[in-house]
Amino acid sequence: MADVLADLGHLFLGSRLKRLAERLQADAAKVNKAMGVDAQPAELALLAAIDQLGPLTISAAVESLGVSQPAVSRTATGLVDRGLLTTESDEADQRQKTLKLTRSGRALVAKAKEAAWPFIAEAVRAMCAPLEGTLLEQLTALEGQLNERPLETRALDIAKSHRDTLAIRDYSDDLAQSFYEINAEWISSMFTLEKKDIEILKNPRKTILDDGGFILFVESAELGVVGTCAVMKVDDGVYELTKMGVLESARGRKAGELLLQTALARADAMKIDTLYLLTNSKCAPAIRLYEKLGFVHDKAIMKKYGAAYARCNVAMRYRAT
Repeated sequence: MADVLADLGHLFLGSRLKRLAERLQADAAKVNKAMGVDAQPAELALLAAIDQLGPLTISAAVESLGVSQPAVSRTATGLVDRGLLTTESDEADQRQKTLKLTRSGRALVAKAKEAAWPFIAEAVRAMCAPLEGTLLEQLTALEGQLNERPLETRALDIAKSHRDTLAIRDYSDDLAQSFYEINAEWISSMFTLEKKDIEILKNPRKTILDDGGFILFVESAELGVVGTCAVMKVDDGVYELTKMGVLESARGRKAGELLLQTALARADAMKIDTLYLLTNSKCAPAIRLYEKLGFVHDKAIMKKYGAAYARCNVAMRYRAT
């Protein structure tokens, strides 16, 4: 059947561009869903704007996204209802509301930036790279590529080829030795195993699991179990992210980031009041990752819990909102 919008050329260019945009958007939504990013394209666009620019008023979001105020307001309301955004009255203008990412919102954006967006972008770049000729000719070529192979298929194939398959595993007793060895490797390479380290690493079930905490592992299809971390109860409503490490041989595979994202999602589901970690300034790459996923430096945490380890000179708290 004839393609009427293509045949009529410039007359219905707007309709044709809208059709293409909706097609790309629908496929991108499928990729996000397949990679565990639970949000619609309009929602992700607003979350991305706030992630990139910081807290925004509705008016500022409208300006940054170039869409209508009613559309932004509807999207923001839905995201607030889902717990991904919070609103605060603007000090200069009480009629204006400032939109901020919550902890869950930051975690969702971090997951999208890691698990889906790079592969969507690479797939679109690859389709656009060979385009030549007039705008209409380029549109025809781009539509032809999508007919031949949808964006969804292209992006997911790229994701599969770009990284080793990583999977998260919960603790089981057969992984007790891995829990010890992975942590002993990184601690011993930079510091000295302390009494508290040994107590936790040799008795993970007693010190962590039996008191309501959890231990996760990340497993590489190529290398096996390569990383671990734990969330351990310290006081009522207070938990410590601890014993997080990735084997030296597995660095650069984003295993640590996947591990931390999963641990934070699990902690969110537990409705933990305070989640903190203790580390050392020598662990600069790890600190940057913690900051990226929502931890902030906290003097009160340092004062109250920092003495647990002689090597501790950095304390961080996971932001509640």
